[in-house]
Amino acid sequence: MIVSERITGWPIRWIFVATILTGSFLLFLVQPMVARMALPQLGGAPAVWNSAMLVYQALLLGGYAYAHLLGKLMPKAQAAVHLMVLLCAAVWLPIGVSATQVPSGIEPALWAPWLLAASIGPLFFAVSAQAPLLQRWFAFICPGRDPYALYAASNVGSFAGLIAYPLLVEPLLPLRSQSWGWSAGYALVTLLVVACGWLLPQRREQVAALDPGDAPDKRRVLHWIVLALVPSGLMLATSTFLTTDIVAVPLLWVLPLGLYLLSFTVAFADRRGLAEAITRYAPITILVFGGMMIGGHHDYPLLSALAALILLFAVSVALHTRMYALRPAPARLTGFYLAMSVGGALGGVFSGLIAPVLFDWSYEYPLLILAAGALAPLPFLLPVTQRIWAAGGRRLTIGVLVAITGFILLGLANPGELLGPRPEPIAFLAITIVGVFAIGSRLPYVFALAGALFLFGGYRAIQLSLEPGARTRSYFGVYTITRGEGVNELQHGTTLHGIQLTGSPARERTPTTYYVPNSGVGEALRAVPALYGRDARIGIVGLGTGTLACYAQPGQQWRFYEIDPVVVRIARDSGAFTFLRRCAPDAQIVLGDARLSISQASAGSLDLLALDAFSSDAVPMHLMTREAFDTYGRVLGRRGLLLVHVSNRYLDLAPVVARTASGWMAAQLAYQPVGGGAGDSGSVWIALTRDPSVLGELLARGGAWEPLPVTDTAPWTDDYASILPVLRALQ
Repeated sequence: MIVSERITGWPIRWIFVATILTGSFLLFLVQPMVARMALPQLGGAPAVWNSAMLVYQALLLGGYAYAHLLGKLMPKAQAAVHLMVLLCAAVWLPIGVSATQVPSGIEPALWAPWLLAASIGPLFFAVSAQAPLLQRWFAFICPGRDPYALYAASNVGSFAGLIAYPLLVEPLLPLRSQSWGWSAGYALVTLLVVACGWLLPQRREQVAALDPGDAPDKRRVLHWIVLALVPSGLMLATSTFLTTDIVAVPLLWVLPLGLYLLSFTVAFADRRGLAEAITRYAPITILVFGGMMIGGHHDYPLLSALAALILLFAVSVALHTRMYALRPAPARLTGFYLAMSVGGALGGVFSGLIAPVLFDWSYEYPLLILAAGALAPLPFLLPVTQRIWAAGGRRLTIGVLVAITGFILLGLANPGELLGPRPEPIAFLAITIVGVFAIGSRLPYVFALAGALFLFGGYRAIQLSLEPGARTRSYFGVYTITRGEGVNELQHGTTLHGIQLTGSPARERTPTTYYVPNSGVGEALRAVPALYGRDARIGIVGLGTGTLACYAQPGQQWRFYEIDPVVVRIARDSGAFTFLRRCAPDAQIVLGDARLSISQASAGSLDLLALDAFSSDAVPMHLMTREAFDTYGRVLGRRGLLLVHVSNRYLDLAPVVARTASGWMAAQLAYQPVGGGAGDSGSVWIALTRDPSVLGELLARGGAWEPLPVTDTAPWTDDYASILPVLRALQ
């Protein structure tokens, strides 16, 4: 009796489920963990983390390729080789980032892949191979069972690891404990692999013959790749679109990735009811919610975010269900997963690296929605519509295309206000009705989807892109310049980034928004001559439109730290903002991550440093740790003054500063404008110094300064930080 006939009971399945689930949990736990560990060395630039994601995707692809090649060996030999790989990778435990410093003059975004690959590459590679490899082993042991269902367990583990890090691991454990905990998990996975390998047959005659089925041709493999590419790209595009055009809520990136992972659990599950139901109605979701999202309405941002997440989940389930339907026989499953990994990596490269360079807006989002509509299964919703399309043939197709074109033109032109004062929603509704009727016929449906995307927001995005200098994009977001009568504005995603009054030199020199004279930073900068004399040295983290430059006085030395070259071009060269040119034309601008740049500055080289790096409500956590404040203290000296901007819609950062800035004396100024004049915005600034006389003199000059209350919030360090305790209730 061969092994596969003896051990097909339910305990065998659960051993494999536990092994796959634990390995996937570790994979998605290590990604944010190592990113957090590397912040002090690499900085928080999105370009750095895009590079890091390429490392993860490359390692995952390499792991899947290794699992595919390992399939050429006998099962017991596969287990021996994989166990050896796991043991060799264990040399890199406990997990962590190499202490090697970024070489001087090398761009951190280029150094990041080498540093991360050297730090965790072997461990990530070894664990990433397990999902496809163990499914193949399960097929050897239990030849009558479907191994693809185990992929659902893999993604349950991935989802659990993703959610566990920001909600449990990061708030409860310092990085050192996280490292040892992950290392213990790796040891557990190794033992589980030993258990799975022990169950494999030893001799060739004991190996159950797996039916190889038909070999997939190139077209089938390409189909797998494309079906994997679109949901992967849409997942990243959804995160970008939500935080750029809808609402910049911290931790929002977890939800798109989590739903993407859960879609595999639904699509690959044994029970097919939920996957088939979502897939059947996905075309309606794509048509309706796709058009709604591109409309870009901000009246109900959280509802818009919910619609975007539902859209992503429906697309992911539909396309992954289609991929599941096209899966090969179990003997060829490693090649199937390799193609899936290639598609996922290509989707990430397109949305994460190519799109920010190629487009000036989140155009990848509607393009991927359109691709999803072209790829999703399109079953007829009702028998009657199927009969109508069968009878109508080509003439019905042409008629529908003409009707959709007519509704688009009516929505744009609205002659004689035929569709009322708001023609776009009426025309969109008409196109949607036609599109729902067209479900089951590919060309009319895709044309209706394209029309809806174009009419309900797409054409306005194109118009703005065609306007010279109105919009630009970098890895840090989308910047939109609006030139109005008497005022120019810069919008960074959903956040106002700067306003300049126009019409006269005096108006153009007027500080606005969070930097008005009665704000905390305004009071402090006006006090600089009295505190530090005529030759004061001023440092500003975050250039924006350059508004703070208009506090510069003759003889002072000003230095701006800015991470995004696009912001420098907007402030200095666009012509829309003249703060720098009129007020501080000789100011030094240092490009790069502020903490890394300041750490290289001479001790005591600044008198005042203003920290204003919190754009679009994102928190560069590594700028707010105790070690970061020590860096600021070194460059400021004993009598230096540090200003921290903590205005934020979603985070209460003042308690963090109060507990983290150990040894500093502090006061805060919460400014609220009276009357709401043009360019006047509320703000909260905290002033810190280690010299009581400096703080006393600042407070004596007036202003609504108040003591900074100290709470029991845990201080942030490079070893521990969490935004959960300071997260405000979402409104």
